[in-house]
Amino acid sequence: MLLQMRQITKTYGNLTANSNVDFSLRQGEIHALVGENGAGKTTLMRILYGMEQPTAGSILLNGKEVVFTNPTEAIRHRIGMVHQHFMLFPSFTVAENIVIGNEPKKGMAFDRKKAVQQVEDLCAKYRLPIDPHKKVAECPLGLQQRVEILKVLYQGADIIILDEPTGVLTPLEAKELLVIMRSLANQGKSFIIITHKLHEVMEIADRVTVLRDGKITGTLDAAATSVEELSKLMVGRDLLESAKREVKLGETVLQVKDISILGAKGKPVLDRVNLQIKAGEIVGIAGISGNGQSEFIQAISGLLPIDQGEIHLLGQNVTGRTVREIREIGLSHVPEDRYQWGAAKEGTVLDNGTMGHHRTRSRSGFLQGKELRQMVDRFIQQFQIKAGSQDTKVKYLSGGNLQKLIVAREIAQNQPFLIAAEPTRGVDIGAMELIHEELLRKRDEQGAILLVSSELTEILKLSDRILVMYEGRIAGELSAENATEEQISLWMAGGDSNA
Repeated sequence: MLLQMRQITKTYGNLTANSNVDFSLRQGEIHALVGENGAGKTTLMRILYGMEQPTAGSILLNGKEVVFTNPTEAIRHRIGMVHQHFMLFPSFTVAENIVIGNEPKKGMAFDRKKAVQQVEDLCAKYRLPIDPHKKVAECPLGLQQRVEILKVLYQGADIIILDEPTGVLTPLEAKELLVIMRSLANQGKSFIIITHKLHEVMEIADRVTVLRDGKITGTLDAAATSVEELSKLMVGRDLLESAKREVKLGETVLQVKDISILGAKGKPVLDRVNLQIKAGEIVGIAGISGNGQSEFIQAISGLLPIDQGEIHLLGQNVTGRTVREIREIGLSHVPEDRYQWGAAKEGTVLDNGTMGHHRTRSRSGFLQGKELRQMVDRFIQQFQIKAGSQDTKVKYLSGGNLQKLIVAREIAQNQPFLIAAEPTRGVDIGAMELIHEELLRKRDEQGAILLVSSELTEILKLSDRILVMYEGRIAGELSAENATEEQISLWMAGGDSNA
């Protein structure tokens, strides 16, 4: 056995993150680590990578006990980790990012030419082509993921930990990553992947270990299990199947008329986009990241000015209105980036849970503290948010638990129109089920929802109509009944809209 983690326990005061966990890894194996948010997956891997020290337990590499007090020691033992949020320098080139910390020298100076050559050799060895001269800021997320993998390979890693590796990738990028992982595993590299995406687990993993509340509930051969069995081990119950109900469409809630936004050098980021959403429907927008979806959302919500066209919400022209004005007219918004747009990391769970609600829950200029705490407590209970207390800073929450808090907060605004951008990014399968049910409930209650997601399964499951964006335009539209993954993927890749 290449790696053994024996009886690993990790406590933080009264909180037990891992309890007597046994985990192993074979050479050339892809071993998936799954579980709900807060189950202890990332904590276990942070211990393996030297970012945390266990309260009890031991780690064995090739049968010999090792102790890592920091990541440098783990790297020295040929263990690398690619974090959920990439740790790259956007203004540096691909080559500079890969060799940083172990740069080749020419005398006392950085040998840029040798660095480029080393990266080219690395790319050729592992069949992972990329331009070493390209700035990381110019690379799509799929290529940034490749840079992260090349970086740990450059460090000599034989064991590679991937934390939510496809969380920010498009379906095509995700499939490409799975191919890369299998190719590297065939060359003797070993992978541990932390993920919520059980269909990917079934596609790529050799074995699967399930954590629930810090304890192992099962380690299974992927070929001998199923998504249903893994789901039950994760959440402790059978999952319900969300089902859309027929709802009569109401009045037009959102109307986008011929809007355009010009980007660098006058090239349109959005090019004469039209859209209408009525009460009682979910309209889904699919598309590869960078094709205008983000700008479209920001334009509707008032974060980004438009150069042409009009936006009407509930019959009012909101073009050029402020974010606050648009929200007060009738918009709530689950943003695609929870850290940049959705939360104040230094704020508490209470602070973040009450954002936007403070205006409606104040009397004579005074916040109703007890009422707000009761509301946030309902969020925590309903969405099973794992937080020490309402006074815990959200920077200490897992990404999935923060996502659940934001979704709960925005749905509770009870506005006629909701933008749900990547609403289940980084959440576990149980929370995904709950969020989907809440979105469908809002739709059934005559809410209008714009759903933007890189998960085609989510778009197909929830949407009544589906639009695909490509290079800032609507490339095609389908009803839910006529939509297929093949047709949507074709439009996402720029295929013929008449196909």
